[in-house]
Amino acid sequence: MSADTYTHFDPSRTSGENADITCDHYNLFEQDVKLMKTLGMDTYRFSIAWSRVTPLGCRNDPVNEAGIAFYDRLIDALLANGITPSVTLYHWDVHQALYDRYKAFLNTDEFRADFERYARLCLSRFGDRVQSWVTFNEPYIISIFGHLNGTLAPGHCREVGTDTRTEPWRFGHTLILSRASVVALYAKEFQPSQKGRISIVLNGHFYEPYDASSQADIDACQTRLEFYIGWFGDPIFLGLDYPACMKEYLGDRLPSFTPEGLALLKATSGINSFYGMNHYSTKFARQLQRQSNGNSTFDDDWARNIDETAINSKAEEMGPVSITENGCPSPGEVDVKIAVADEFRQKYFGLYLDAISQAIYEDGIKIEGYYAWSLMDNFEWSSGYGPRFGIVHTDFQTLKRTPKGSANYLQETFTSRRKEKATL
Repeated sequence: MSADTYTHFDPSRTSGENADITCDHYNLFEQDVKLMKTLGMDTYRFSIAWSRVTPLGCRNDPVNEAGIAFYDRLIDALLANGITPSVTLYHWDVHQALYDRYKAFLNTDEFRADFERYARLCLSRFGDRVQSWVTFNEPYIISIFGHLNGTLAPGHCREVGTDTRTEPWRFGHTLILSRASVVALYAKEFQPSQKGRISIVLNGHFYEPYDASSQADIDACQTRLEFYIGWFGDPIFLGLDYPACMKEYLGDRLPSFTPEGLALLKATSGINSFYGMNHYSTKFARQLQRQSNGNSTFDDDWARNIDETAINSKAEEMGPVSITENGCPSPGEVDVKIAVADEFRQKYFGLYLDAISQAIYEDGIKIEGYYAWSLMDNFEWSSGYGPRFGIVHTDFQTLKRTPKGSANYLQETFTSRRKEKATL
C-alpha cells in the first residue's frame, strides 16, 4: 500500500496522525520560498510526488497538468529568488494503484517501465531549469522498513503474512535496475542539451567496532556496511555485482543480475555526478553469537558519534560527496519557546560542520554540498508529528512558520565559513 493508505488504513501506526496537510507547502510555497531567501539559502532539495503528476502511475495513464503547473511555479519561484532547485524523483510515495495492479516494486518489468515513463515526463518538463536530479531517496530504508519489519509503507512484515525472506531483496533489485534505466535515458536524451547531473541518495549510517581490539567486531562493522551501503552502492556507483557477503548470507533469496543487467550497471555507474549521502549519526557494531543472522547491536548518540571517517570511507570509492540530509530533533520541542531556542540542534550542526571541514581540509575529501534536514517541522513518516527536525518551527494548527535559532546559526556559520575559505 502507499504511504497515504498506510497511515489511513491503520492510524495507530502513526499515533492517529496523517500527512494530509502537514505544512501545506502546496498552497504556501511562495511564502516558503521568500523565507528561504531571508535565511540565505542558495539551494533547496525537494521531491516530486509521482501521484501528483500522474495520479494512476502507469505509463499509459493520463498526466495531471495541474500537478505539473505546481512544480513549474515552485521551480520558477526558487530561481527568481536565487535558489537552485535539486529534485528527487522518488521519496517513498509510490501509488496505491501500482500496488493494486501489480504489487509495485515486486514486479520488476512493470515497475521499471512505469518509472522510466514518469522520469521521462519530469526530465522533459522541468529539465530545462533543473540541473540536479536524484532518482531515489534512501533505498535501504524503504526496502527494509517497508518490506521486512513493516514500520513504513506498505507495512509488509512476517506478522501480516508477507514473504519477508525475499521481498526486501526483490524490492532493492527492482530499484537498482529502474534507476539504471533512467540514468541511461537521461544521459542519452536529456543531459547533452540540458547539461544537468544525476545520481542517487543513500542513507549513510556509519559503523565503528564496539570493541576496536576485536577482529570479530571489526569484521561485523564491514559486514554491516556492505549490507547498509554496499548493497546499493556497489552496483550503482561501481558497476559491480552485490557484495560477496550478501550473496553468501542470502543465497538464492538475493536476485541475480543478468549479463544485460550487469552491462547496464557498468555503463551507467560513471554517469553519477556525486555520491548523495544522508547521514545523521554513527553507530557501533559487534559480532553476535550467531554469526549468520545478519544483525548487529549498536549504541547511538546524536551529538557524540560524529566523525569525518563516515564521510571519508565512501568518498574514496564513490566520488564527490553531497550531504543530502543531516539533522536531529531537539529535546522539549513541544513548547514553542524551547523549540525556537533549539540549542541542542545548534550544537549538533556545529559539530557536524566541523567534521566536514576536517574531511575537506585535513583529509582532502571533496564535499560539494550540504543540506540540513529539514527546512520545516513536518510529518516524519511512522513517527508522525512527534520528532521535529525543522530549522523552522511549524504550528500544525495555524501553519505559522517561526525560524528557530538553528536557522540563524546556519546562516551565520555558512557566511563566516565561506569568508574563511576565501582567505585560504
